[in-house]
Amino acid sequence: MDQAAGSKAKTIPIKVDGLYEKHKTVYARSVTGVFNNWRWAMVLLTQALFYGLCWIDWGGRQAVLFHLVERKFYIFGLVFWPQDVIYLAVLLVISAYGLFLVTAVGGRLFCGYACPQTVYTEILMWIERKIEGERPARIKLDAQPMNARKFRLKLLKHSLWLLIALWTGITFVGYFTPIKELLGEFAAFNLGPWEAFWIFFYAGFLYLMAGFMREQVCKYMCPYARFQGVMFDPDTLIISYDPERGEPRGSRRKGVGAKAQPVGDCVDCSICVQVCPTGIDIRNGLQLECIACAACIDACDQVMDKVGSPRGLIRYSTENALEKHYTSREMFAHLLRFRTLLYTSILLAIILATAWSLAHRVPLKVDVLRDRSTLSREADDGRIENVFRLVISNIDDSTHRYSIAVSGIDGIDIVGQRTVEVSAASSTTVALSARVEPGTGKKGSNPIFFDIRADDRETIAVREKASFFLP
Repeated sequence: MDQAAGSKAKTIPIKVDGLYEKHKTVYARSVTGVFNNWRWAMVLLTQALFYGLCWIDWGGRQAVLFHLVERKFYIFGLVFWPQDVIYLAVLLVISAYGLFLVTAVGGRLFCGYACPQTVYTEILMWIERKIEGERPARIKLDAQPMNARKFRLKLLKHSLWLLIALWTGITFVGYFTPIKELLGEFAAFNLGPWEAFWIFFYAGFLYLMAGFMREQVCKYMCPYARFQGVMFDPDTLIISYDPERGEPRGSRRKGVGAKAQPVGDCVDCSICVQVCPTGIDIRNGLQLECIACAACIDACDQVMDKVGSPRGLIRYSTENALEKHYTSREMFAHLLRFRTLLYTSILLAIILATAWSLAHRVPLKVDVLRDRSTLSREADDGRIENVFRLVISNIDDSTHRYSIAVSGIDGIDIVGQRTVEVSAASSTTVALSARVEPGTGKKGSNPIFFDIRADDRETIAVREKASFFLP
């Protein structure tokens, strides 16, 4: 009976929603105001540095150049070699602690004002607005079927996007291959394989991410949005909507304050949503999609001015400040807490130690290599001889002549080249032998020291330890 009933049972299809929310294009509305000015100031500053530094000359070479072929990094008067990789590690540590400090104090300020994704999205969106118009015009244009006008506008927009992306890719590679050489090779269609790959790879990703993906990068791809929560606390500055002031929402006539009506200051105009580059409603509270660009603050302040309500319905604030009604002075006083003071102390200590190290760095490196084919031998004059090769690297930006001396065993002497001239930011190898009288030292390995000193500057001196083998 059960089998019969089961055979007659009908299968009811179950509708399963997709695992991911369908993407909705964000048409961000333009906004003016204090924070928008600051954001564009950071765009201009970061791009002036990025596009301009590679064109500055310093001592007959590019001022900032990470020359991978020569294995040298030039930063103005400093020259870094592969042996200086410790400074790269220190730079990464400084960047990490700097990011921790900024996040603990002001949330995602880096994302909103200096992140390359934000900066290039702003640039491409500015071009889009100039060509296609403001938010309503862009929505209307995209809803239209393709026609001559739409094709012309889209072609112009994407052509400018591609030009900016291509020039950005060339500039990026210009920090690893001298920019003037790179442009000559590009104009002659003679790019090397790695230069061609990185130019078009970087340009393609900029065009894709800043032109099309935009907020999706911040929402789904950026890891910073995921782990920022562990660096936030109730005293971290965030973009905040004040529900006590704003609720209940409702529209009212111009010039009529909130006290005249049983509604809050929020007029529910949704302009704060329209200007958001990630398409969120800040009135729903802190969200990981918020990049702290403060566009909603500028927009809301303008609305408050029009309806005659005080500014600050949406503002930079903290959870504690909203809950406990801190004054501005009390709120900023809570920013100086143990966490931020610890980050600041560690960051300053690392920066000062690095600056001291760079200031006292001797611009000379020496590697002593022994001839391992023959540990020792008897020379023509009867003395015991060991053969060495000295690799002398001048990491200064000027040429120096160096004197070579040896010590460590009584009567030890150099046979061969005793002076060498090394050009700026280059190295040379010196072959020489050291000799001692038989029986001067102990049998086996004896420690000796090679002293290399610049003739024109006594402070440039290096002592390298080696071993002298006696039979």
